[in-house]
Parts: sequence; C-alpha cells; structure tokens
Amino acid sequence: MYYNKVEICGVNTSKLKVLKEAEKMELLGRIRSGDTKAREELINGNLRLVLSVIQRFATRGENPDDLFQVGCIGLMKAIDNFSTEFGVKFSTYAVPMIMGELRRYLRDSGSVRVSRSMRDLAYKAMQAREKLTNENLQEPTIEQIAKEIDARREDVVIALEAVSEPVSLYEPVYSESGDTIYMMDQISDRQDDTDWLQELALKDAIKALDDREKHILNLRFFKGKTQVEVANEIGISQAQVSRLEKGALTKIKKKL
Repeated sequence: MYYNKVEICGVNTSKLKVLKEAEKMELLGRIRSGDTKAREELINGNLRLVLSVIQRFATRGENPDDLFQVGCIGLMKAIDNFSTEFGVKFSTYAVPMIMGELRRYLRDSGSVRVSRSMRDLAYKAMQAREKLTNENLQEPTIEQIAKEIDARREDVVIALEAVSEPVSLYEPVYSESGDTIYMMDQISDRQDDTDWLQELALKDAIKALDDREKHILNLRFFKGKTQVEVANEIGISQAQVSRLEKGALTKIKKKL
C-alpha cells in the first residue's frame, strides 16, 4: 500500500469498492439527471483509481493525504466533464485528468517557480484545450488554443512548456485487468513510417497477420491514429487495441 498506509484522509483503502464499467455508465446517466447521490457513489467507486495514480508520485516526498485529496479533485473534474460520446472507458478519460491535477499541484508547490503571468497563460491554455476537446471530441491544435484565448501561438507554446515536466513515452498511465496503458498509447504519431516499415522488410511478416491485426497496424502506423481513435473506429476498447497491437508486433518480431 502507498507509503505503507492503509488509511488515507480517513479512507480505509483496503476496503475501497471497484465499480464495473456498466455500473459507472449507469451512475453517470443518473448524475446527468441531477442525482447527487449517484455522483457521490461514483466518486467512492473510483477512489482506488485515484490511489493507483498517486502511487506514481511516491518518490516526490509529498504527504500522501494531500496527494489523495488533489487526486480526488481531478476525479471529480473527470466526472463532471466526461461524456459517453468520447467512446472510451471512464478510467481512460479520468486518469489523465487526475494526473494533470496532481502535476499542477506539484508545480505550484515545487521549488522551481514560474512567473505568475506565464502560469496564468498556461492555465488559460489548458482550460481552453479541455473546452475545445469536449466540444470537438478531439485534441485541438496550438493555433486553435491560441485563437480561443486571444494569445500569440509562440506565447502559448512557451507558457505550456514552462509548466510542463518531461515524461517518458514508456511511462505506464494506468493498468486494468492486466492491460497497461502507456503514455505513448495516448499520443498520435504523425510521422510517415513507410520507410521504416520498408527498411525492416515487414511485407512478408505482415501477410501472416489476420485482417483485424493488419487493420489496426495500418491505422496506428500509417494513419497515425491513437489507440483511442482506433478503438472508436473498429468498435472495441482501447485495452483490446493495445493487446492486439502488441500481439501483432510480437508476431512480426518473431518472423524477422
């Protein structure tokens, strides 16, 4: 358990309830109808998710009670902003929201300070990014964010860079039922990978894959789509896309 603690903020973490995805969707529907009790039940049913995220910050030396409270704020923001139209599991949407809230807290309480004006611009940009993502159901460009907050593109880039921390692409974001979602799984690849595929002489290896595996690799590496976008297009979960993609790449490596 996190910092060897069973109780955090008065919550016995050994007895946290875990909701099934269908239960989460049912509660979200009740919340949209104004059921405040359903909101509380959904929060309590996702506290284990918050706990799994804050354990990633164990080396920061922060008080786990403080981190847990901040993580719960991120969870509540995810509940208030989530829509079934996103086509992803609630946990897939909530984890980045919780992590974002924790990173903002650590930035503001850290020893490295960013100017108030720069930080305010960055927060406006992040709020605009969340707003545009919710409206358009896709990640906005820097130009769109800059236009939304009436700022120069260069200033937005500098502000966001000033308050961001480097993150490994192989950093696991969340793990559910043995299917780990990595940071790189949530990032589009806009590069042309044709030359890379040709150099590895993958033509014969790809022929051995089934049609769904070929389709997933085509969308991921030729079209540059994220796993969430692929999942939406072919009608399965992101975890399934991740599992099929890794399985297909393993087959290719064996052929090579």
